[in-house]
Amino acid sequence: MVQRKKFELGEVSIREHQLRLRNYQSAIRKTPGAKHTYQMQIITSHAEFEQYLGKELGVSSWHTITQEQINKFADATLDHQWIHVDEERAQNEGPFKATIAHGYLTLSLIPYLWKEIVDIQNLKMEINYGIESLRFAQAVTVNSKVRLKAKLASIINLRGVTKVNMAIEMEIEGQKKPAFSGEVVFLYHFIS
Repeated sequence: MVQRKKFELGEVSIREHQLRLRNYQSAIRKTPGAKHTYQMQIITSHAEFEQYLGKELGVSSWHTITQEQINKFADATLDHQWIHVDEERAQNEGPFKATIAHGYLTLSLIPYLWKEIVDIQNLKMEINYGIESLRFAQAVTVNSKVRLKAKLASIINLRGVTKVNMAIEMEIEGQKKPAFSGEVVFLYHFIS
């Protein structure tokens, strides 16, 4: 049985969605106000990854944080604090005059948005290994658009497993301060 996912343009199969995403990801994206053009990087080995040390790998597309997404995250985490889920109270009593996304909701977008920046291929296994020195800088209000910017901070070979520290920043459209910045650690076990 083919699984289907509903999109704005109707229903498409998972395979069709993957093909559309691949086509989108291979498109060149221009960062507004920046001098750099980014293209999705394809990495198939430790040696290829090493070439990006100290370099910015790119930015993802913008992702809109909706109230529905916030509510589902609240349900999943059992965190129903009014600042996240009570739109009327947040508008009348909250410091942001709107609901805000959970900080951990914005963090949970890292793997999704990271895959728009880099396509790591030729893998046996991939592990989200950790988060280091992360700081939340600004709340993300409902209907804000966010995107991920990533730079390869360090890379080492641990007896055949590639450990990378990615310096990341979650930008908020129209805001000077990011939602958060810090380093995330991934482990990649490439097929030899």
